[in-house]
Amino acid sequence: MSLMALASCGSPMYGRTVVQGAGPDELLKLRAGPGLGFRIVMGLPDGTELIRHDCVSEIGQLWCKVSLAKAPQITGYVSADYIYVP
Repeated sequence: MSLMALASCGSPMYGRTVVQGAGPDELLKLRAGPGLGFRIVMGLPDGTELIRHDCVSEIGQLWCKVSLAKAPQITGYVSADYIYVP
């Protein structure tokens, strides 16, 4: 069993964010849950617009639940280290 705590990804907690820092030849992994052990839903290139929802801390890493701005039915978790508020 893992221990998770709700946390804020910055202010405001909910809103538009953009993938940044994955690199020109890399993709940020959108995962089914908050942690590296969850399956990869898809890869997101830098510049992908997201809607940020709740964030959780999992083993010292902050993960945010997001949905794609252009396809809100696609949801998952990304590391908060790779998203920013434009």
